[in-house]
Amino acid sequence: MKVLLLGSGGREHAIGWKLHQSPLITRLISCPGNPGLAEIGDLTTDISPTDAEAVAAYASAEGVDLVVVGPEAPLAAGVADALIEVGVPVFGPVEYAARLESSKAFAKEKMAAANVPTAGYGDFTDRAEALAYLDDIDGPYVVKADGLAAGKGVLVTEDIQEARAWVDDCFDGRFAEAGSRVVIEEYLEGNEVSIFFICSGTTAVPLQPARDYKRLLDGDLGPNTGGMGCYSPVADVPDYFTQWTRTHVAEPVLRALEEEGAPYTGFLYVGLMLTEDGPQVLEFNCRLGDPETQVLMPRLETDLLELLHAGAHGSLEGADLEWSPRYAVDLVLASPGYPEAPETGLAIIGLDHVTEAIVFHAGTEIVDGKLLSTGGRVLNVVGLGDNIAEARADAYAAADLIQFRGKHVRSDIASTNGRE
Repeated sequence: MKVLLLGSGGREHAIGWKLHQSPLITRLISCPGNPGLAEIGDLTTDISPTDAEAVAAYASAEGVDLVVVGPEAPLAAGVADALIEVGVPVFGPVEYAARLESSKAFAKEKMAAANVPTAGYGDFTDRAEALAYLDDIDGPYVVKADGLAAGKGVLVTEDIQEARAWVDDCFDGRFAEAGSRVVIEEYLEGNEVSIFFICSGTTAVPLQPARDYKRLLDGDLGPNTGGMGCYSPVADVPDYFTQWTRTHVAEPVLRALEEEGAPYTGFLYVGLMLTEDGPQVLEFNCRLGDPETQVLMPRLETDLLELLHAGAHGSLEGADLEWSPRYAVDLVLASPGYPEAPETGLAIIGLDHVTEAIVFHAGTEIVDGKLLSTGGRVLNVVGLGDNIAEARADAYAAADLIQFRGKHVRSDIASTNGRE
């Protein structure tokens, strides 16, 4: 099969790395891809992954057998709709269904309709009403830009003035159109866990859980980020919990979308908080998580390409995934200034010294033969082991071999000091 993979980050490198292992694959094309993906397939930079018509025309002309969408922006731009229109199989939801991620208010409405447990909330298009709502509730405060904001549109704070300022930032255009609507949620306390599904219609096939670390600094301090590390499996998440999430969250939402004429095909991420009152859904993503993908793909033993091809053709019933018993720990190597103002163009050395761990490229490019950073999260280093301590040691030993100026790595990923 000839596969077109949309995206350029660490998640996409991990997906491409797994797809490339399939005996079914004949050619992997990444758009736009990254240096890591260039080592296992071809890149095309002639089109933008968010240009729906261009992607559809390219896939049709190249005789692509399956398009796999990695990030959220192409889905919100209607890439899946355009591909379906020209008859190219795609693993990724249509634009309407992708609003589960592209609009937090839409997701909340669908959760309410499907009786999915989630935090209480209010959503606002008026600044004064949002500020008045804040004044009427107790902290901590959770304030979110409604739309896609590259993982940076959420504030969690105990400071009412900071919360009010975030509302002002949203309505003043800090997040462009994504901030024209604001969602204010009840604060939930507990352990966070990510559950992922491979979905087609009303069928949801679960992947194993993973746990990521959102805060920039050790001890879960500092600003929120796209994710600073991750591990899997998660010892305090029992097997029945994945099935509970499937039955009480994923399947009811999938049924609701199908009843509206927008059947869902693609990855579905369910972010949950394990509270004293039971699990509560924090958010949906219409893609695999980043950095969760980077620990799940090395542990997945089932052929990913076969699964996604079946999903794109509506035949996932009865799928049963096989997993390695080994542990995986992922460390994000970030640029100085991340997440607000990451430095770019930093020379990266030492990758050739890494022999045990897996390295996934997240924000890199090659210029004049040199590997340089292009974003905040630069590389993912994934260690594997028979237990969490071995995997953790493998990851940190490999991360020490890779150098670039100002490299930032949390030192407590997959440790009890990380406030799991």
